[in-house]
Amino acid sequence: MSENRLGAETSPYLLQHKDNPVHWRAFSPEAFAEARAAGRPVLLSVGYAACHWCHVMAHESFEDEATARLMNAHFVNVKVDREERPDVDALYMAALHLLGEQGGWPLTMFLTPEGEPFWGGTYFPKESRWGRPSFTQVLAEIARIWREEGEKVATTTAALKGALAKLNAREAAGTVGRAGLDAAANDIARGIDPFHGGLGTAPKFPSTPALEALWRAFLRTGRAPYRDAFLVTLDNICQGGIYDHLGGGFSRYSVDRFWLVPHFEKMLYDNAGLVEALTLAFLGTGKALYRTRVEETVAWVLREMTVEGGGFAASLDADSEGEEGAFYLWTEEEVDRVLGPSLSPLFKAVYDVTPAGNFEGRTILNRLGAMEPLSAEDEARLGQAREKLFAAREPRMRPGFDDKVLSDWNGLMIAALARAALAFGRADWLAAAKGAFAFVAERMSAGDRLFHSFRAGRARHAAIADGYAHMARAALTLHEATGEASYLGRAEAWTGVLDRHFWEAPQGGYYLTADDGEALIARMRSAQDNPTPSANGAMISVLTRLASLTGDERYAARAEALAAAFAGEIERGAFGLGAYLNGLDDLLEPVAIVVVGDREEAGTRALLEAAWRAPVPAASLQVLADASALPAGHPAAGKTRVGGMATAYLCRGQTCSAPMTEAAQLGRALAPLASAGSRA
Repeated sequence: MSENRLGAETSPYLLQHKDNPVHWRAFSPEAFAEARAAGRPVLLSVGYAACHWCHVMAHESFEDEATARLMNAHFVNVKVDREERPDVDALYMAALHLLGEQGGWPLTMFLTPEGEPFWGGTYFPKESRWGRPSFTQVLAEIARIWREEGEKVATTTAALKGALAKLNAREAAGTVGRAGLDAAANDIARGIDPFHGGLGTAPKFPSTPALEALWRAFLRTGRAPYRDAFLVTLDNICQGGIYDHLGGGFSRYSVDRFWLVPHFEKMLYDNAGLVEALTLAFLGTGKALYRTRVEETVAWVLREMTVEGGGFAASLDADSEGEEGAFYLWTEEEVDRVLGPSLSPLFKAVYDVTPAGNFEGRTILNRLGAMEPLSAEDEARLGQAREKLFAAREPRMRPGFDDKVLSDWNGLMIAALARAALAFGRADWLAAAKGAFAFVAERMSAGDRLFHSFRAGRARHAAIADGYAHMARAALTLHEATGEASYLGRAEAWTGVLDRHFWEAPQGGYYLTADDGEALIARMRSAQDNPTPSANGAMISVLTRLASLTGDERYAARAEALAAAFAGEIERGAFGLGAYLNGLDDLLEPVAIVVVGDREEAGTRALLEAAWRAPVPAASLQVLADASALPAGHPAAGKTRVGGMATAYLCRGQTCSAPMTEAAQLGRALAPLASAGSRA
């Protein structure tokens, strides 16, 4: 076999491995044809650029000549960027779970030349330790099994293929009503740590779709425990070490229950979810902390995560200088030297800086011991200190930057940024959201079809369902923000692609991959969020909003069929179904705001601002010169101006409010407790 072939790839993760002595191939039909010709199994290694343990395994094993010789002698070695090929990652991660193994990255799977998995794991150390065999032991044993125990391999692959098929063979279980939705919210709320927030103990992930489900449950019922679980989680995330208190932005997860020690990589999708959640929290409470964290995180996105042309990049690495978190850590001596005696004592007391540190002899900055704001004077001094430390940190070796643009992750950030722009009156944020949307729509599209990734001037790989779903949602948000019909047209076109190429009949639901895409051994279909909100959950909301905005009942029917397709999932547990639950909330009682007026009128603008500043997660918003243009079945059809003034109607289900001409009236109607009371 020839040498390493990753040099022509665009993925930063694959390019990290282009100089390995391993004879890597990218995932392709040619790689599997090579395995068939050689009669060898495939060693599939899946990771991503910001992954710490991926770097560790690469340094220990893939850069080691002796290990590489063993890999090259017995396997066709295929390297995959899970962010560039989420379809491949989802398929083989599901297979790993079916083998009874806990998932994670790097994912290491052994496949037949037909792509059928027969064994796997995650990180394997170079030397045997922690009760795990060494990677070389694994390689030798798998090579032996392939040579000597072909029947065992065949039995395992057949069982796994059958189990993968069964995962997708779910039957519709009717519908989920209000009671089922509230029961699911109860399940999530019971899993929230009441003191520190977050689901479970450790590690803790932000899990923003589940958090939004709690907020929605509060709006439906007025029950304070749902609100409190939502807010205590956000408070601790905002003040913990998972947040970068100098540069803005959140790390992927916390390794402890206190949100102190992060896994230091920053991912675009996590920050999108948290910007949305914090925007809702601010609108519902007015708490300055939430607004500040949104402003700082958006500033980080625009400063560090925006590529030429306006698209948003994927991630920042956990490592720099070969060490996890090195860019973000401080010693007491460093803080004293930068801040001096006038600022250092206050800063150290508030941000947990001690001689011993709180992480391997150094300090992860956090305010978990000083959650509440200090006096205005002291907070101003802390702001000065943060600016000085930020400037002092800038010359450090920066974490690796994965600058590929992903259509699904961009859709999440575009929607979050546009929503925050409307809530906070930031025209510059809205312009950035529109710029990123244009990047995807123009550079990552061929007609109505989307590409999944873009880097180095090349759009690559067919978009998965998540790309269409999240970009359609972004398009609807921008349509409602601007009134521009082109955004609505894009949302309808991308929804049409999903219906033609991703829909499963007769069971219902969208597959992860299109019917005319690259053939894998199975097409995955799920409502589980992992690690981004599921396309099937997001599309229930998109379809519901499209039905309201267009009057086309086919969208409503498809939303109902989609909800029914995964109704049985809730019976097996609500965790991981946040986006699906949120879609159900929209479907069960759609919220529509119709303003009869002209967008250029001051009265119309005031009503729109009241709508945008309500803490309601999703509502279709239309501005019409004449509501007679609405289809007859729309609850606001035929509504008119009152006294010649711009007039708003708030519709829930098929019932609309009395006409409102004052922004304050609409604001009160949309306030959380008013909403909860009217829907209880």
